[in-house]
Amino acid sequence: MNAGRVFALILLLIGGVGSAIDGAIFYAHLFYAGLTLLIFAGWLAFTSLRGIRVERRARSLRAAVGDIFEEHYEITNASRAPKLWLEVSNETTIPFARGSRVLTFLPPRQKRSYTARTWLVARGGFALGPTRVRSGDPFGIFRVSKVFPANEQLVVLPMLAEVSAFLSPPGLLPGGQAIRQKSQDVTPHAAGVREYVPGDPLKRIHWRTSVRRDRLMVKEFERDPQSEVWLFLDAHRGAHVSKPDAGFERPPADDLFLLRRRKIQLPASTLEYSISAAASLARYFLRERRSVGLIAAPGKSYKIIPAERSQRQEAKILEALAFIQDESPLSLSALVAAQMGQLPQGSSAILITPTAQPELLIAIDSLQRRNLRPVVVLLMIRSFGSRVDNETLARLLEERKTPVCRVSCGEDLGATLSSFYNKTDFQETPWRRPVLTHLT
Repeated sequence: MNAGRVFALILLLIGGVGSAIDGAIFYAHLFYAGLTLLIFAGWLAFTSLRGIRVERRARSLRAAVGDIFEEHYEITNASRAPKLWLEVSNETTIPFARGSRVLTFLPPRQKRSYTARTWLVARGGFALGPTRVRSGDPFGIFRVSKVFPANEQLVVLPMLAEVSAFLSPPGLLPGGQAIRQKSQDVTPHAAGVREYVPGDPLKRIHWRTSVRRDRLMVKEFERDPQSEVWLFLDAHRGAHVSKPDAGFERPPADDLFLLRRRKIQLPASTLEYSISAAASLARYFLRERRSVGLIAAPGKSYKIIPAERSQRQEAKILEALAFIQDESPLSLSALVAAQMGQLPQGSSAILITPTAQPELLIAIDSLQRRNLRPVVVLLMIRSFGSRVDNETLARLLEERKTPVCRVSCGEDLGATLSSFYNKTDFQETPWRRPVLTHLT
């Protein structure tokens, strides 16, 4: 109980007891003074938040782990009375979020604004709010609060590591036999023309043929003979481990206002390392002009992003990875068995997992029998605090001529993925480094 409230109760108690026992006018004055103080303080507290409005604006609602997120707060007093003090609390779920302030004396019909900067250390979707504003009377007897709900959401994408080289299957290289399958995207391989139907992009209209036939004709394309890259992410609820002290890195207070991207350390969790590896490899292969797809089962349903090489594909994959949690009842082997029939022959399947279960070998054999090229990014769970070791599984995979990239806790993820290319024996493995070809 605060001092103002204690003082008012003492006045009421002394005045009431004294008036009942002694009956002196002095005690009656004390009682009425305490009662007047409570009524006046209650009225001031009741009106302290009248006319208060809070507006929050962000420059962008998409960011990545390690970015500095800027948010502009504007507190408006639309009433005719001044506000002596206001406590603004940012109650978002963003870890280590900034934005809470105490404002003193906000004049009537005036506004106060400030900018809050938060160092983003966790991926996911976060509501920008709610925002709670507290105030009260100047005596500290009563306090009131008002909650302004969130009306926008920030999407924080996974942390990306710089990958300079990684294994890539040769597939059916340009110049070889074309794949006789129609493609919805524009590729260097034109298959013919057909009549225009509503919804076809105007850029695919073949004007010379349209003029000759006196009706609109559009070009059809076949799939690019280069192989696709499919990322299989293990989201099984029992597969991932983390160290007991694993947590998000606390941002330094003295360096927070520098508007630059900072390099942070991933939490000691196989899930966070797996998602960062998937995001980094997706960006690498898309920059190499490969078609990249993602397959995961974050819950009871599948999350499948068809393979594309468009500019928006990276954003689609990163946004999907931002929300994935280890809540799937499906193991990685079951996921591969369910989805590998949809992959074109010659494609590569990159399996990202911390599993130690030998059933992964069955999935690898199934992929190889379907003329798919598997590679495993294996999180070494012993380094993440597990009592189980999956080094034996890694050696069994290598005996099957399957490339295995070992990732341990605390390593530079980008350097580990990039150096994996140089460590692989290409004399025994039918893989090659990708070579860009520019087709016209």
